[in-house]
Amino acid sequence: MTAQLIRLDRTTDGIAIITLARAGSRNALTLDMVHDLRAALSEAEADPDCRVVILVGEGKAFCAGLDLKQVILGDDAPKGAIENMALQELFAGLMLQINKLRQPVIAAVQGAVAGAGFGITLASDIRIASPSATFLIGAVRIGLSAGECGISYHLPRLIGAGRAFEIMLTGRPVLAEEAERTGLISRIVPEDALLDEALSIARLIAENSPYAVKHSKQVMWANLAATSLDSAIELENHVQTLALLTEDFAEACQAFVAKRKPVFQGR
Repeated sequence: MTAQLIRLDRTTDGIAIITLARAGSRNALTLDMVHDLRAALSEAEADPDCRVVILVGEGKAFCAGLDLKQVILGDDAPKGAIENMALQELFAGLMLQINKLRQPVIAAVQGAVAGAGFGITLASDIRIASPSATFLIGAVRIGLSAGECGISYHLPRLIGAGRAFEIMLTGRPVLAEEAERTGLISRIVPEDALLDEALSIARLIAENSPYAVKHSKQVMWANLAATSLDSAIELENHVQTLALLTEDFAEACQAFVAKRKPVFQGR
């Protein structure tokens, strides 16, 4: 793993912090960074003690998207349809990985949140931002489709199709205040408190049963694409029935009766 560009740190209470550490280039993603970010996510997911993942960027920006100079205009730029599709699938696969990660993912963003960086943020389960955050889909301004990195799927589900169309077709920036007002982010946090706020949210999540957290995330994402209320409720019923049989649910009931905090073991 390219340690200086992607860092994976762990806290003692089950939280993994993955940092994009290329501040001098506004954390624009190179191919190596994408591979290393995906490896860091896989490492966090495989850790049985990891309960929540936080994504952050060093410096004044979260992620300015793909490094065009290196990836598209450099000597090793993809050539032809097959290599270009492989590049697209590499970046798009990152969004799928974040979406399907068993742990909840919190994106704590500031400054430029553009292109693939925007896609990463949208694929996360919870988004908080500093007042400096500026969300941008730049592709449409350089002759490419704004529908990339899962943006055309996630954005309308978060803020509505009408707003998403306008933002995607114009390529205009969305500032933090509008992002909070429209539900793109859940809250604005002072920049020097951004990581602390993300950790506070993560710790609240980590207090809950691992089964409950994992399957709440899965049910939410699955039912955002549900074709009917019937199918959504059928999935809920299946997940909840299994939850009733877990040791953690029995522990929660005993703790409630004893008026104490439950101790969940993930069983």
